[in-house]
Amino acid sequence: MTAHSPTGEPHGEIGTAWSVPPGGPRRPVTGGRGPNGVLFAGVLLLCSGVLAVLQGVAALAGDDVYARVGRYVYELDLTGWGWIHLVLGVLAAATGAALLRGVTWARFTGIFLAALSLVAQFLFLPYEPLWSVVVMAVDVFVIWSLATWQERPGRSAAGS
Repeated sequence: MTAHSPTGEPHGEIGTAWSVPPGGPRRPVTGGRGPNGVLFAGVLLLCSGVLAVLQGVAALAGDDVYARVGRYVYELDLTGWGWIHLVLGVLAAATGAALLRGVTWARFTGIFLAALSLVAQFLFLPYEPLWSVVVMAVDVFVIWSLATWQERPGRSAAGS
């Protein structure tokens, strides 16, 4: 027998392994559907919340930080945008920290806040286009990761 020959009995159906690896069959990595995806979403939500707070402070600090925009359908002065980003950022950072602790309510709150952040960044596009697009992409990943997470049957998350 060569080193590359399969081991075990040579019967079975097409597509089945002839032998089971020690310790049983291996389970596939689930990416965003398991706890690791939720952990990453929590870290992203925490970081984007802190960055939104800084974005809000920059908008409140002075009108010369962001580009001046002419006529805009969703016109709001930078002080208004500053408060919106500041409040959303504090809530998102707190929710991201709760996700990292495994609190159950943080999952749906995280989806809601990431959706609000996505809309706010879309409306903020004329002021800071590249940054808004990057934050919108992060928000989409957070929403996807939290919406597709499936808890294992029989296990409940901590903090429920």
